[in-house]
Amino acid sequence: MAVQTAPIDWDGLAPFPYRAPPIVTAEMQAFVQREVATHKCSVTPAGTQSMTVDVAVLVDANDGIRVTVPRAIQCPTVEQYAAALVAGFARNNLLPRTAGSEQWYKTSLTFTWK
Repeated sequence: MAVQTAPIDWDGLAPFPYRAPPIVTAEMQAFVQREVATHKCSVTPAGTQSMTVDVAVLVDANDGIRVTVPRAIQCPTVEQYAAALVAGFARNNLLPRTAGSEQWYKTSLTFTWK
């Protein structure tokens, strides 16, 4: 089992091999907008209308999603929301892999609103 004990090398992670790219719905965007509007995101500049969250994903040898780890953006509710969304988007949505072992990948979700 690959346990994440060291800091994640975000630049060194391979892109997540989605078979079909995730679709962020209007409802998902609205949730993030509400989190920003209620000042739950401590470093989000006023007037910001977009937020991107990087998520590391551990895929096991059987192509199952073991864990998702959001990159800290000083907005815990959005970080955890993005990690949960990625877990859902990733299940049964991987391209065939040649690796027969666990491997870390990176993906990002961008939330945009008006």
